[in-house]
Amino acid sequence: MSTYIITGAARGLGLEFVTQLSAEKANTVFALVRSKSSAAALAELSRRNVIILEADITDADSLKVVLEFKKLPRAVAEATGGKVDYLINNAAIHDHSKVTLDAYPTPAAIEADLLENFRVNTLGTIHATNAFLPLLRAGSVKKVVTLTTGAADIDLTAALSNPGQAGYSISKAALNMAVAKFALALKGEGFVFLAISPGLVATATAPRTPEQAKEYAIFKEKLAKLAPDFKGPITPQVSVQMMLEVIYRWSVEDTGAFVSHHGSKEWL
Repeated sequence: MSTYIITGAARGLGLEFVTQLSAEKANTVFALVRSKSSAAALAELSRRNVIILEADITDADSLKVVLEFKKLPRAVAEATGGKVDYLINNAAIHDHSKVTLDAYPTPAAIEADLLENFRVNTLGTIHATNAFLPLLRAGSVKKVVTLTTGAADIDLTAALSNPGQAGYSISKAALNMAVAKFALALKGEGFVFLAISPGLVATATAPRTPEQAKEYAIFKEKLAKLAPDFKGPITPQVSVQMMLEVIYRWSVEDTGAFVSHHGSKEWL
């Protein structure tokens, strides 16, 4: 039996992590969402080993409230014994903007975009990690997994000639460094930290607009040159399966790494 905390669990990859991990009835999965009212798909799982909690990772105070187990149902406290094995930092904002750093309309606009991405994607994950460290310390596994992106890799960015997604990519690159810093600070305690990219995943819930379809066609052409064998985006199910294989085999010797769902620098 293992105990997991998953942030950003309302939809997408976070929901898929909850779905796959809670399929093992012996596991206990804490699913963190900003609002239960917007987590209908999560609620529909109706699994006794899934406990849905409301917490905003950008609000350190709300996370502290979550950690007070006396305020959670008694069954939850008994199920965990105050211990957590895995923290999966999935919550983030995704910026698909094509605006380049030199093309923001005003200095205030570039500051607002970059700071918002940094506040949520970098600082929010740091807050969540710090908040749950006491429970992870009490556990036996001590694994902290943070979802990142290949768009934060300098070599891939150059290969794809992608100057857009500035705020998102920069905040995730900073997040990768935060993971490395956590890893160095806590390696002596047996913690395993890992920054992992899920690959190119088909998570869109609405059809592409004509403009988006055109942009995606150009993107596919670039991918074809970079990876001729690439067959297209993978499903959330496949992505999570592959990431879990990497997560389970990762050890303290390689803590702090930034890898893909393949466990390497193969981003697609």
